Amino acid sequence: MLRCRRWLAAAVLLAAAPLALAGNQKEEALADSVRLALSNAIKDATPPTPTFRNPSDQARYQNWLDTMSYRLQRKLPDEQTRKEFLATVWYESRRAGLDPGMVLGLIQVESAYRKYAVSIVGARGYMQVMPFWTNVIGDRNRRALFDMQTNLRYGCAILRMYLDMEAGNLYLALGRYNGSRGKPDYPNAVLKAWNNWK
Repeated sequence: MLRCRRWLAAAVLLAAAPLALAGNQKEEALADSVRLALSNAIKDATPPTPTFRNPSDQARYQNWLDTMSYRLQRKLPDEQTRKEFLATVWYESRRAGLDPGMVLGLIQVESAYRKYAVSIVGARGYMQVMPFWTNVIGDRNRRALFDMQTNLRYGCAILRMYLDMEAGNLYLALGRYNGSRGKPDYPNAVLKAWNNWK
């Protein structure tokens, strides 16, 4: 009877958790220099503070923020949460040399903008980061992958690494990010979703 209750409790817990349809990022052998670069990329925990070279850059950013906020209202109804999320996506994308719209498309496919999404294989958060990354380049704190800035920073740094590994080939880098390198479904889905955020 006790075993049955435990099984039932576990089933209820799993049913309540939001699942994501992410792939299975693979743990790869990394050169020490790559591991150190990734570790440094995710280390700085300061909140995103965009800086601009001139007023027109700031105006373009504000226009982007307002436009994306309007488009994302249904998925993230709370305005403050939505603005913080978008500011962080913009900051972390730019920091990693990625297009913020592409990152929004990836998040759409990976987690449908759910902060606490967990995939069948255990990937977590907005960008569906696999927990092994906290051992490889982080401080082993897997719970931190549900923190918005931490998750976005990990995801952007990892995607940047894959882009570098694939000599700038976004299609192959996206496949590697999803653990499905060489298969068209995932990269095509992200590239299609990216069109919503241009």
